[in-house]
Amino acid sequence: MKLKESLMCVLPMLILIDVAIPKPLTFELRSRDALLQDTNVNKFHLPVRRFSHSSQSGTENHQKEIVKYVQTSFDVLPTDGATNKYLQHSPVGTDNFPSIAYSPGNDVQATSSNVKLLSEILFRKSSFGSFVIDRLKKWLKGLLNVSEWECFVCKAAIGVIQRLFLAGKSESEIMDQLIKLCVTVGVADNRICTLLVPEFKDEIFTVFDKIALDPHEVCGVAFRKECALPYHPLHMWNITLPDTPKPPVVEPILPPVSAPKMRVLQISDIHLDPLYKEGSNAACSEPLCCRTGTPGIGQSAAGKWGDHGNCDTPLETLENLFQHLSTNEKFDYILWTGDMPPHDVWNQSRDGQLKLLQQLTDIFLKYFPKTPIYSAIGNHDSAPVGSFPPPFITGNLSISWLYNALAANWEHWIPKDTFSDIQKGSYYTVLVKPGFRIVSLNTNYCNVMNMWLLINMTDPADELEWLIGVLQAAEDKHEKVHIIGHIPPGINICFMAWSSNYHTIINRYESTVVAQFFGHTHKDSFEIFYDAKETTRPINVAYISPSVTPYKSTNPGYRIYTIDGDYENSSRMVLDHENYILNLTDANLSGTPKWQKEYSAKHAYNMPSLFPTDWDNLVKKMKTTDQIFNLYYRYYFKSQPQSKQCNAECKKKMICVLQTAKSQDTSQCWRVT
Repeated sequence: MKLKESLMCVLPMLILIDVAIPKPLTFELRSRDALLQDTNVNKFHLPVRRFSHSSQSGTENHQKEIVKYVQTSFDVLPTDGATNKYLQHSPVGTDNFPSIAYSPGNDVQATSSNVKLLSEILFRKSSFGSFVIDRLKKWLKGLLNVSEWECFVCKAAIGVIQRLFLAGKSESEIMDQLIKLCVTVGVADNRICTLLVPEFKDEIFTVFDKIALDPHEVCGVAFRKECALPYHPLHMWNITLPDTPKPPVVEPILPPVSAPKMRVLQISDIHLDPLYKEGSNAACSEPLCCRTGTPGIGQSAAGKWGDHGNCDTPLETLENLFQHLSTNEKFDYILWTGDMPPHDVWNQSRDGQLKLLQQLTDIFLKYFPKTPIYSAIGNHDSAPVGSFPPPFITGNLSISWLYNALAANWEHWIPKDTFSDIQKGSYYTVLVKPGFRIVSLNTNYCNVMNMWLLINMTDPADELEWLIGVLQAAEDKHEKVHIIGHIPPGINICFMAWSSNYHTIINRYESTVVAQFFGHTHKDSFEIFYDAKETTRPINVAYISPSVTPYKSTNPGYRIYTIDGDYENSSRMVLDHENYILNLTDANLSGTPKWQKEYSAKHAYNMPSLFPTDWDNLVKKMKTTDQIFNLYYRYYFKSQPQSKQCNAECKKKMICVLQTAKSQDTSQCWRVT
């Protein structure tokens, strides 16, 4: 759950409809003052987007409830004859109740009067009936897709926060209003919101004190495709590549069957929950369950080894996994790609995160005392969640408390000459073998949920500039490089400028970077990178590993890669990968966990190799062969049956994601049939 994003999800207020006229109407942006001056008011105006509606069937009760709601709640509408005229205008006795449908139009900037109107509505205690709130959410989310909804409510939220700042409200007053907002829009109940919102207090007050962006610009940065283009001059920036020309590309070939190979384990998104309790309520009303409470009639109880609902990894399950791996497998090294703590983001602290870091480090050392482990930091590993200030934020607000601890814990596996880079930005590089290097990136510097980046998002912590230097030196030495990170660079929550520049770097160094490994999504997937000039030529693949946590309807899982091994002129390419899962249903019924091989990519998809061209060919087959796509869809959720089938539109979107390694750039998706 994107809780920080959810906090920004201000509930847009009701567009009252002229129900007397059963023909399309357009709602224009109007300020409160304009409404008050209009004696013929028969519409309510939303100060963010322009909408239209068309008449469809409905019920008399719907009309009565809305009229009553408006009559008793909205003092922002005139209370004189104009209001009565409006209310009398609604034909409560008819069956025609228009539904709202999104009509693309020009975005409108949130002026001070519009923000004033919205915030007046938001913070009137009498203005929120639970029936209307729920119905409004369904209406508005139904008429907008997810990205448009994020944009829509983001602008409303930012406008409200900025108005409170401009009005000179105290910190406690602003926090109180944000807690009310958190409850009102349904992020969580009052208990959770009261704990959650104050965690972002320092971030909110520091960032909003330093930025001079209006709601359009802030949200345009985060959701450009759906929001107005941002005016922020630092939004789209470009890195500078060395003058050294790109060497000729040599197509990869399979190594001899007898060539040495490496076995590499990737563990991602553990989300260990020390408070997991067998038999507790697995279907609670909070963002994280399986901790307390007794299941009601018809509700499921938390199983011994985990649950498919909003529940994270029990300690006993994690210990069982590591015992299984250490007993049955041997790895050349392990990739640990972030997200350690559970999803109780309202109840986390710096001390708590550091204790969990130490606990998991000890578990790795216990079961793999002699195996090198290369780690990358996840978005949940900070406190509050997703908060990663760049180096120019110093003092108590800096992130040094975490980066220093990471350097100390990772010292077990990586040399001390990496510490200065880790302490600056939690990125580093290690020469694993002669001719083979691993680079660990901090992808939280591309995360749109990292509010600190609104201050300055130009190559935070100089990470990409550093990456170019590392890759150029590797190219000069004829080294092959694997890149690891947490957030895949092509997904929508990665800033477009960061993602675009990263794509440029991968394009330039395609002969050096031969594999990439990420996590974050909890699903089993991949992203294909395409050449900037020959746009249909695949040049690289980012592997997205499944999660250990079953959070959000999956099974626990991990991945093992077979990689071209240690010999002269090794390609270091991924030759195959195998996914392993724990079937939670079977484990909880039998009482005995059984980690089992789910599939081999090479054999399940009948691929001759796992080169970029092979993945591209697989995607082409998915478009025309439902059997192959359905197989991918099954593995995507780690063989946990889903309540909804993937229809044609769902299939189109999922394939588009596989072809999108540059955030919010769907130019490759025209190839989806």
